[in-house]
Amino acid sequence: MNDTSLIYDTVVIGGGPAGLTAAIALAGTGARTALLARRAPYADNRTTALLGASADLLERLDVWPRCRDKAAALKTMRLVDDTGRLIRAPEVRFSSDEIGLEQFGYNIDNRSLMAALEERAAELSNLTRHDDEAASIEPHDAEVSIRTGQGETLTARLVVGADGRQSPSRAAAGIEVRRRDLRQSALTFNIAHSHPHKNISTEFHTPQGPCVFVPLPGNRCSVVWVQATKEAERLMALGDDELSEAAERQSHSILGRVQVEAGRNLFPLAIESPKQFASHRVALVGESAHVVPPIGAQGLNMGLRDAADIADIAGHAMSLGEDPGSPQVLARYQSARRADVASRTIAIDIANRSLLNDFLAVQSLRAAGMHLLASFGPLRRLAMREGLAPSWKRVSSII
Repeated sequence: MNDTSLIYDTVVIGGGPAGLTAAIALAGTGARTALLARRAPYADNRTTALLGASADLLERLDVWPRCRDKAAALKTMRLVDDTGRLIRAPEVRFSSDEIGLEQFGYNIDNRSLMAALEERAAELSNLTRHDDEAASIEPHDAEVSIRTGQGETLTARLVVGADGRQSPSRAAAGIEVRRRDLRQSALTFNIAHSHPHKNISTEFHTPQGPCVFVPLPGNRCSVVWVQATKEAERLMALGDDELSEAAERQSHSILGRVQVEAGRNLFPLAIESPKQFASHRVALVGESAHVVPPIGAQGLNMGLRDAADIADIAGHAMSLGEDPGSPQVLARYQSARRADVASRTIAIDIANRSLLNDFLAVQSLRAAGMHLLASFGPLRRLAMREGLAPSWKRVSSII
């Protein structure tokens, strides 16, 4: 057993996309940084829609050039009311050129994104990788002590908890979380199709949740199909040919013939919000800090903004000689993240509830709102800009 204590400015616990991004960004500020996470091949074929500010952040961190060629540009977003209800909303089409952008962002498979993040992390001399996990996390007044599974002790002035929904970092900091089960599940899989997608992402709104077809390179799309849990489980159990037929029907054949590719995943959906984003020298990022349904591609994009903000705030504090884990610095992070996360969580929750609600009054309100977006250019353009990044808080330059 190794009892040597290794001292760092920051230790990031968790090696998913948000954790790796936080570690790279923190190291980029000059902080002596450790990443505590098991190295493991990315296990599934899920994809991520990286909206504008996220791709810009990864570009500045020298990650994006390593995986750009694996991504498909997202130039148009279509919202289609497929509820079949008495009062239906008009189709809304968001085009990136309407707000002067070549694309809203990119859709990329997580394997390629993770490989690029791992490659960049390995190049940074002041970022040390510990291929292990945290056995214990003990915050103290002046530092946090972390015991690894292999018996090492890491000491940090600031811990960044990127360790997921069941976050040990969050528990160690004594941060309570509010959770609501949505009684929905998301089925994810990829498809090949006979017609080109033309870089258009199409989201069909059904009575049980959205089903979105997001472009991938070539004549391929990723699919996120949200349904009531029992129906999602039924779809999950279908054979490839049956699921291909179901996906083609749901897409109304806009992509031509559909063939499901190998690999699919099913995830129960919930909304989770911590009462704080930081406490006791621990700052939360990614799903440690917020869990939302896969609507509007906000989940990981919020996680990357978490990573950017904690690196920006902690790095600036250290440049002024401040302690990056002090209550004052953590309060700045809390302030930076609170409005962004709360506003997006509320918006996603309202959008999801409006699909599930059968009341005519709610249907009328939803249809009126969609009609305004479809017909009133200034409102539509505002919605597009806000969807990319909050107007009051743009992701700042890290390095």
